[in-house]
Amino acid sequence: MGDARPIHRVRVDGFWMDRTEVTNAQFAQFVAATGYVTVAERVPRAEDFPDAPPENLVAGSVVFTPPAEPVPLDNHLRWWAYVKGADWRHPLGPDSSIAGHDDEPVVHVAYEDAEAYATWAGKRLPTEAEWEFAARGGLAGNLYPWGNEFLPEGRWMTNAWQGDFPARNTAADGFTGLAPVAQFPPNAYGLYDVSGNVWEWCSDWYRPDTYAKAAASGKVADDPRGPDSSFDPQEPGQAKRVQRGGSYLCSELYCARYIVGTRGKGEISSATNHIGFRCVKAP
Repeated sequence: MGDARPIHRVRVDGFWMDRTEVTNAQFAQFVAATGYVTVAERVPRAEDFPDAPPENLVAGSVVFTPPAEPVPLDNHLRWWAYVKGADWRHPLGPDSSIAGHDDEPVVHVAYEDAEAYATWAGKRLPTEAEWEFAARGGLAGNLYPWGNEFLPEGRWMTNAWQGDFPARNTAADGFTGLAPVAQFPPNAYGLYDVSGNVWEWCSDWYRPDTYAKAAASGKVADDPRGPDSSFDPQEPGQAKRVQRGGSYLCSELYCARYIVGTRGKGEISSATNHIGFRCVKAP
């Protein structure tokens, strides 16, 4: 979590933000109106993956698959797998469906998919600064959107992982996977699920030194829009955008990024069944 430091001052212009993550029902309206085809539904191009065998160039997406027993946490491939035929309509694979799940956040959306929806809706994706300002709900400096105690008076405030990650989720919060939006209390700005449930795309390119550069300037960052390019030293050749909020897979054992000040990142053409988004617009 070193990329979320040092603490620095930021000012943002006014904006409106969606109260919830974009749902399956909302995304279905967009697809019906436009005929849009998501990245996960498109057959990968051989020129983009020159080393891949032709039989592997099949439309699909990455799906969380819990192992049968506890495993070391040093290799995420133990619980993530590329599943042919997985997409927003089939979040766990071709035999799955979103029927009856209209109010769950849409997943398997790559960055360009989220951006396309936002444009159609007359909105845009939030900057990282806007997202954090909104998620904090006026409680600057707190660990969570609701305060500093994860379970205030024993009450679950977010959809996260309980139990032994990644093998066993006890679902103490009521959900083993995605939760319908707005199942937990909103923050002080009336926003739901800004912690947990699904990661949310932001418009900023990801760099681990973004905050260090902002602090070094000695000035208040004025409505920042992020760096002009992406760089992740762990994967230097991959263009990544910021993701925020954590997901239902976050756990204090592995990924505690439901903490509101922490940062995530995602390769722009990739999607999984724990990445979604919400939109903003000018007042």
